[in-house]
Amino acid sequence: MGIDQDFENALEHHYEAVWSRTSSRHIWNRGPGLPQQCRVFEYAPSDNAPFWVYATCGMSVLKEPPLLELFLLSPCKTEDHVELLTVIAHYHQTAAKLDLGHTVNFGRPWLPQSKCSFGLISLPYLFGPSLENAQAGGVAVRVLWLVPITFEERQLKIRAGQGALEEIFERHQFNYLDALRDSVVKESDSHS
Repeated sequence: MGIDQDFENALEHHYEAVWSRTSSRHIWNRGPGLPQQCRVFEYAPSDNAPFWVYATCGMSVLKEPPLLELFLLSPCKTEDHVELLTVIAHYHQTAAKLDLGHTVNFGRPWLPQSKCSFGLISLPYLFGPSLENAQAGGVAVRVLWLVPITFEERQLKIRAGQGALEEIFERHQFNYLDALRDSVVKESDSHS
């Protein structure tokens, strides 16, 4: 089943209004098929946003609200992010509904040599409610941030909650674009 064209155009317009740039559209056609095909929009860096953005369109099956879409920020362009977001969309459509605060196992490093092999579904703090709350094709859509995290960060989130993990992120002013970063969770944090 394809994506409703009005939905796709409206969501793309929403993304472009927030990121002030146009997208290129990608479809990952390898692997198992999806009940509803998911596109991934790719946005190149700009002067005021020096990172790549990958955002889903059609992650949720349109007849099953609430609708969720995810975006991922990256220091580089790579087809791997199109595959990753498509696999997560497949999981969301066929296995378990994802939502704010959930974590997903990437099954591989986010980028080569990265210690981040999990993702935390978080609020889009850098962009605020103007990105999070979308209307596409007459349907309310929630757009959330897929933040790459390490195994240790995931364990802390499970043990102490998303708020505890995000507090440590804030305290360490972690660089969400640094694929080679170390975990922000230290031994002293494990007793939180």
